[in-house]
Amino acid sequence: MRLLQRLAIARLHARLPAWVRIAVAIVAVVLGIVIVIRPTTALDVLAWLIGGGMVLTGLLELTGREGEVRRPRWRTVAGVAWLVGGGIVLLAPGLTVRVVAVVVGVLLLANGILGVASVFARGRSWDARIADGAFGVSGVIFGALALFWPDITLLVVAVVFGARLIMSGVVDLWTRLRRRHDDRAAEQAGQTGPPKRRWGRTVIAIASVALAVTTTIATAPLRDGSTVVDDFYAAPRDIPDAPGQLVRAEPFTGGIPASAQGWRILYTTTGVDGRVRVASAIVAVPREGAGRWPVINWNHGTTGFAAHCAPSLQPRGLWAGAFYMLPRAIKEGWAVVGTDYIGLGTEGPHPYLIGPPSAHASLDAVRAARQLEEADLGARSVVWGHSQGGGAALWAGSLAREYAPDVWVQGVAALAPASDPAALVQGISSVTGGSIFASYAFASFSQIYPEIEYRDYVRPGAETALRQMSDRCLSDPTIVLSVAAALGMSRDPALFSRSPASGALGRHLRENTAPLHSTAPVLLAHGGADSVIPVAAQADFVDRMCAAGQDVDFRTYAGYEHAGVIERPSPLIDELFDWTRDRFAGVPVADGCTTTER
Repeated sequence: MRLLQRLAIARLHARLPAWVRIAVAIVAVVLGIVIVIRPTTALDVLAWLIGGGMVLTGLLELTGREGEVRRPRWRTVAGVAWLVGGGIVLLAPGLTVRVVAVVVGVLLLANGILGVASVFARGRSWDARIADGAFGVSGVIFGALALFWPDITLLVVAVVFGARLIMSGVVDLWTRLRRRHDDRAAEQAGQTGPPKRRWGRTVIAIASVALAVTTTIATAPLRDGSTVVDDFYAAPRDIPDAPGQLVRAEPFTGGIPASAQGWRILYTTTGVDGRVRVASAIVAVPREGAGRWPVINWNHGTTGFAAHCAPSLQPRGLWAGAFYMLPRAIKEGWAVVGTDYIGLGTEGPHPYLIGPPSAHASLDAVRAARQLEEADLGARSVVWGHSQGGGAALWAGSLAREYAPDVWVQGVAALAPASDPAALVQGISSVTGGSIFASYAFASFSQIYPEIEYRDYVRPGAETALRQMSDRCLSDPTIVLSVAAALGMSRDPALFSRSPASGALGRHLRENTAPLHSTAPVLLAHGGADSVIPVAAQADFVDRMCAAGQDVDFRTYAGYEHAGVIERPSPLIDELFDWTRDRFAGVPVADGCTTTER
């Protein structure tokens, strides 16, 4: 232990002029603030910031505290440990998120335990005991958060460590300034002796405990578990060898109004590779009436990429995929069949923004739901879809006659559709929060098309964050971490190191652009203030449809955002029901393309 106390770096720092030590404390505070307010910067930059902060923490620990005749041995050990840990992070900035989290968490935890143990050391003043004990408790709490957070990210580690660095710097700065004040006062009075007892450090230490406890309580909802995929979604060994076959069904009540009855179903469909796969869906029909219900074939908007993101697993079911109109649809006397698509609930990967398998899952859900006798579905259907589901709806309208001629599609309503994935992904980095959607797209395309790899398109500093985002659903409590990371990334350089429109990714994105022809009348509606899919980009797609000879009823709604266009009080809602009612009634549509601005 004495060898550690005599380390050259400790002796050197102890001999530094007071103004240098004050400067070190100020730098520690500033660096801690930078880490806290910018925890979502590029991974490589953040590793350097954290490594530098660890070195500063070591220097602060190697400095004696106010009121101490000699430096406690445990603080020397802790200081050296922080220096070593900081050196590891600085010399190996390519460390994984988990390794950096473990290094920081272990050091915070160990430092905290040593601080708590020092309370019982001999010859210490009460203010020093209370301060070290309080800092020790907060260190244990922060260390545990960094180590045992169930969805570990550098966001958590950076905020925790940054707060710790700020407190250490403030304490050391306070100590140095008070010490200089006391020395000057003593010199003027001609007094000598040990430094006066001061409680400023103790107050800050107690505040650190309050901060740690508050952080633990405030983040408790983020540590709640996500929905869990249950056995219902497991495919049996002997699934039917044809798509559109009902495998199993059970009652479903999540988000189903009292005027309706619902089921979740497992059924067969055709995957990306042409093989029969299983998918799941929600079915809802009016509780009272004559039956043979016309079907709204709902294609939900983005809920996520992971298996537990299926709407049928969420407490509010269809609402999770932006279908807020279920009570009104039921009141109209319509049934609703909403697919989860492949890979949400069932075995993946989920073909996010990949057209054919999404359309197959949509059409096959209606086929399978018709085999559910209790539902008593009729032959007529109109396809609705929003965002991701809007693109799927356009694909379903194009493929229906060839793929599922037994599904009588009388209309396609594509609402703010992701009609052009290449344009969407290429412009997503300029959209606030767009990196969340980009994470789902890269997870999907990289898993389904093996020739596509993250490192070919995504900046190294953004890859880890994107991979973590793709594991969270939009309904997960931890989505706030993705939102925070997305906001931070929006201030960083471009998300892509290479244009996503190039190479294999660009080719497959273009392959999944929605078809320009449909087998049924098309209503395409879009919000004029849409920041996710610019209305101008949608207008370009409509122009291409019209040039190809497809009749399109294109309507835009000034002032409405991407999701707001399908929520009250958007005028689209009433118009959508009127348009759908006409399709079920067989009212002819006008020839040609029309554009209406609301």
